[in-house]
Amino acid sequence: MSFRRLSVVLTTALSSFVLLASTAFAQQAPAGQAGFVPVDSVPLADQLPAAPLLITAYAFVWAATMVYVWSIWRRLNKVEDEMRALAQKMPPR
Repeated sequence: MSFRRLSVVLTTALSSFVLLASTAFAQQAPAGQAGFVPVDSVPLADQLPAAPLLITAYAFVWAATMVYVWSIWRRLNKVEDEMRALAQKMPPR
């Protein structure tokens, strides 16, 4: 089986699994409830503020991006150094 065919089969299987799992675990609304009903009766101790979670997620993504860019920059500098060393070893034309 070729790599392309295997990737198509795996992608299709994974998509099917995600769709089936999402419909199987979806919560059904109680009888008589037509749409979204906000929860007002949750105690403050059980509520999570969204801002710290959102800030933490953005900080993590930016930190990971900076580490990735820094690693590419280092590798590119190594390649440029190797190219300069190779150019010096080459006889002039």
